[in-house]
Amino acid sequence: MNILFTICARAGSKGIAGKNVRTFCGQPLVYYTLEIYEKYLKKYESSQNRINLAVNTDSDKLLQQIECKKIEFLFIERDDNLAGDIVAKGDVIRDTWIKAGRIKQCEYDLAVDLDITAPLRNLEDVVGTINKVVLNDKCNFAYSVVESRRSPYFNMVCKNEEGFYDRVIQSDYTARQQAPECFDMNASIYVYDRSYLLDMRKENRFALIWKMQDSVVLDIDNEKDFEIMEILTRYYWEKGRYLDIRSYES
Repeated sequence: MNILFTICARAGSKGIAGKNVRTFCGQPLVYYTLEIYEKYLKKYESSQNRINLAVNTDSDKLLQQIECKKIEFLFIERDDNLAGDIVAKGDVIRDTWIKAGRIKQCEYDLAVDLDITAPLRNLEDVVGTINKVVLNDKCNFAYSVVESRRSPYFNMVCKNEEGFYDRVIQSDYTARQQAPECFDMNASIYVYDRSYLLDMRKENRFALIWKMQDSVVLDIDNEKDFEIMEILTRYYWEKGRYLDIRSYES
């Protein structure tokens, strides 16, 4: 298969200034994503599998950090129309996939996006998410999730039209265990099949999920999130759950 890994990150961030180029537990945050990409590359690259990395960004500092690791990658400059706060990440990934294919003169079968702000990932998480697409004939999109600690059917509320609060989804459930199983998208791994990238309308999406441990992924949207994830990362390093990135060398 021809697989394009993507790293898509803007220079700006409202929640945390310069989030994508921050130092995390002593190393640039992006190094955690590069480390898992290199582990996949070393294990699966062969004459039958073409694997490339493309970086879509408008951040000079992020590019400098990646270049320091001497990893081969394609730089895809972020288009102005894809740089806003409300731009869908899927559109950016698709644009990256199209442009990388033109540059490499290659038809990529999959695009695998690894989010910079999810530093704790095992290789099995990446492989598992990819296999959800590869091993299912109908599935054309897969992403990582964690089990939700709250349910819109039972203990999640929102304001109604009269200004009062009620369950997000009306139901007669009296216990959380009765409600349908729900998951939180954890913004870590996204895998897109070629067929879906060519036509990303919602009605053409047939998605499956890969479950990750809920305590290892936290959306880093503010300083408190950043602090908590650093604490968790050091804890899991001590337990041997994840490779200690402090000694990472490409």
